[in-house]
Amino acid sequence: MNYNFPVYKPSLKGNEKKYVDDCLDSTWISSKGKYIKLFEDRFSEFVDIKYSIAVSNGTVALHLALLALGIGEGDEVIVPTFTYIASVNAIKYAYAKPVFVDSHPQTWQIDPSEIREKITKKTKAIMAVHIYGHPCDMNQIKKIAKENNLYIIEDCAEAIGSYYDNKHAGSFSDIATFSFFGNKTITTGEGGMVCTNNKNLEEMVIRLKGQGLATGKEYFHDIIGYNYRMTNICAAIGFAQLERISDILKEKDRVIAEYKQALKNVPVHIHQEIGNVKHSYWMITILASSEKEKSNLRNYLSENGIETRPAFHPVHTMPMYVDVNAYPVAEDLGKRGINLPSYPDLSNDDIRFITSRIAAYFNVKK
Repeated sequence: MNYNFPVYKPSLKGNEKKYVDDCLDSTWISSKGKYIKLFEDRFSEFVDIKYSIAVSNGTVALHLALLALGIGEGDEVIVPTFTYIASVNAIKYAYAKPVFVDSHPQTWQIDPSEIREKITKKTKAIMAVHIYGHPCDMNQIKKIAKENNLYIIEDCAEAIGSYYDNKHAGSFSDIATFSFFGNKTITTGEGGMVCTNNKNLEEMVIRLKGQGLATGKEYFHDIIGYNYRMTNICAAIGFAQLERISDILKEKDRVIAEYKQALKNVPVHIHQEIGNVKHSYWMITILASSEKEKSNLRNYLSENGIETRPAFHPVHTMPMYVDVNAYPVAEDLGKRGINLPSYPDLSNDDIRFITSRIAAYFNVKK
């Protein structure tokens, strides 16, 4: 179905086409070319981190982060069950074991109070996933990690423009990852970034993403690596996106402000900011009163040309990761959550139409 209002679409109003044409004209279209470093350097500056390594997508960024930390068979990684599947899949790619934790009922992020209960002698790392753009409680996670000598990996795929204690998401951990898929706040079409302040980790990620090439020796490989490199064309798009990042984030702020105002008298709950954080609202998410109401509301909006998405199904409910333990908050969020159109180019009139349809469903007079 062609929706009048898709859940997301990229904002491509800058130099994206100009820089892609430059790649084509120069013939530098693969994994070498000036835009790779331009994009990496500009991204490091934006996040305020020393090293950024561009890769082919956000999932491989997570895989590389795990491998660079030496996580492998026999190790356990604590991860929220309320997350996109890639967070957990990457742990399995490294032959480690994902250990699920429930979500905090207010922030919807991994619940620090439950992390401690899941730590064993095999635990190697905590993966903090900033779901929908709301930061995790990084002070508590850092405290737990320090007390137990654990690594922290930040999955910031949904957290470009998200801040915790006035620091950008990704700057609290040993290593962090970002995604630039077409529905992310900034995009390269497909792409990702690995970020760290540790020079040794940076060097290992570079080697791993480039087929395990030995340092200082052409075409000699001394470890098993992968072809996880980003193309110059993708980096060119990303560099153009970063030139406009402030404007994109301002538009995202406008969009969520309009939604909050328009839905204040409608019986749905909008994901809120909790604590000293800046929620980037990658996806604007509401909770319906029940799973049935969520389904009915989504069908009604679809009939009105408005695309929505269900909130993430908790990973522990999926057949390859089934876990008989209860995770009540994550399960509730998965049953009742709805992602609304969230892209920065939504006009105020667009938002008023979308919210008027939500209100109409509930027979609320605006």
